[in-house]
Amino acid sequence: MKEKIKRAIHGFKYPKCGSDHLYKLKDDRFKCAKCYYKYSPKKMKDDLEILHYFSLEIPANKTARDLEFSYDKVRRKYMQYRKEICDYLENEFSKLSGEIECDESYFGGRRKGNRGRGAQGKVTVFGMLERKGKIYTTLVDNVSAETIMGEIKRHAEKGSVFYTDKFKSYKSLTFFGKHITVDHGSYFANGRRHINGLEGFWSFAKERFLKYHGVSKRHFLTYLKEMEFRYNYRKENLFHFLINIHFGPFLS
Repeated sequence: MKEKIKRAIHGFKYPKCGSDHLYKLKDDRFKCAKCYYKYSPKKMKDDLEILHYFSLEIPANKTARDLEFSYDKVRRKYMQYRKEICDYLENEFSKLSGEIECDESYFGGRRKGNRGRGAQGKVTVFGMLERKGKIYTTLVDNVSAETIMGEIKRHAEKGSVFYTDKFKSYKSLTFFGKHITVDHGSYFANGRRHINGLEGFWSFAKERFLKYHGVSKRHFLTYLKEMEFRYNYRKENLFHFLINIHFGPFLS
């Protein structure tokens, strides 16, 4: 990969289409003779440095200080990467199957009063985890049976085995697949009868959201999908993976 990056920066190969027919312009940019796109080697080098910091979960303000870039430049790039991750997850999604854990969680600042399903002013997130597989998350307006079952039917294969708690909205799951309930109050885990995997993801995501000191509802899904991506591909080299998503397969 290092050699491919070096060739792209020095104008020997265009990173988007893989063409090695490039010529240099008067403003020091390169133009691809195949697809006619132009790019700046310096901007590409800066982009790679910012992407590397992003892959390591280094906050935008520290990245800006370390690389001596403006905070606005780094913030814009971070948001661009998050949006590209969202597109990637949507394009690559396939329905979950096998043994699937389903649960909801509530995100937001610390507030007095009810917690969980009775909480006010929180962002409600629904998640499904395919055991020994990937997780899928989304925002929901409510936790009614209609909403929850709609998400399950769109994102899981019929006939799968579903593990949930005893919340009433999951009752009709028996018509869609095998439904096994877990009673958190007395019995959190017993062999395969648990939803520990999703609990682990909620902790993983909430710990990371705390670092941002608040995320607007407008951008919340984008950040959530970043957490989903990092969790699903935590065993991969994320920098290489992100290069593939951002620049294309010819650079990875």
